Amino acid sequence: MERRTFLKLIGTGMAGAAGKTLIAPGKARAEGNAADGKEFFGVLVDTTRCIGCRRCEKACAEVNNLPIPANISDKSVFEKPRTTSETQWTVVNRYATDKGIVFVKGQCMHCNQPACASACLVKAMKKTKTGPVTWDTNCLGCRYCMVSCPFDIPKFEHQEAIPKLQKCSFCAPRLKEGKFPGCVEVCPREALLFGARREIIQEANRRIYKNPDNYVPYIFGEREVGGTEWVYISSVPFEQIGFRNDLGITPYPEYTKGFLYAVPFILLLWPTILLGISRATKKDEKP
Repeated sequence: MERRTFLKLIGTGMAGAAGKTLIAPGKARAEGNAADGKEFFGVLVDTTRCIGCRRCEKACAEVNNLPIPANISDKSVFEKPRTTSETQWTVVNRYATDKGIVFVKGQCMHCNQPACASACLVKAMKKTKTGPVTWDTNCLGCRYCMVSCPFDIPKFEHQEAIPKLQKCSFCAPRLKEGKFPGCVEVCPREALLFGARREIIQEANRRIYKNPDNYVPYIFGEREVGGTEWVYISSVPFEQIGFRNDLGITPYPEYTKGFLYAVPFILLLWPTILLGISRATKKDEKP
């Protein structure tokens, strides 16, 4: 967001109102305007509050039945930036910036108009009504979702006999039960704020406006690639903490929509061809 745009929003009163359905861990259930499917859920990540404790990594593993990090107090993991993997859906990285050390949590951004879901030929990757982008087992294994994702998030289980695509699901099953995402629930500094997306953006604007010396006047994820459900605020320019600055604001599906609709072969026949190849390959692999 450019400074003049930000100040315009302040002038209209958008940033002055703290969201009524914003939720702090342990104080309420995952309810609010987004619960009825009319708005997306979102999470505000305030990188000025993150202390690098990695409790979010452990909680993510526990609630999703993933391998538990052996020692979350191990600081050696910060020696170089890490990416998410098929067995770790969220990671915390450490960056040396103009204002000192900054810790940043990374996971699937859950785009408003996800490129992965648009690229999926059988709709195994899909956008849900409340915001999470989820994966289903009818996947063909084409991995188009991997190459289409601007954040390099979906990961393929190459070593498994029956491989799956793995990524953060925004704890979609927990949201249906009225619970928090696991990472939000355990954050000791409330660096993660859960609520309706519209209201977490209002809260981000409010924090920036009230503390201009503590934040750059920009909300990452508000408009990138059409907007994401996870949005970030920072004390330093985002390129200093590992974010791309070349994504633009156009949703990625817009780049391919015209081409796909112009070529019915891709839309109608390609899934059938891939399914046939998949079955033939599995048949050939049998002893």
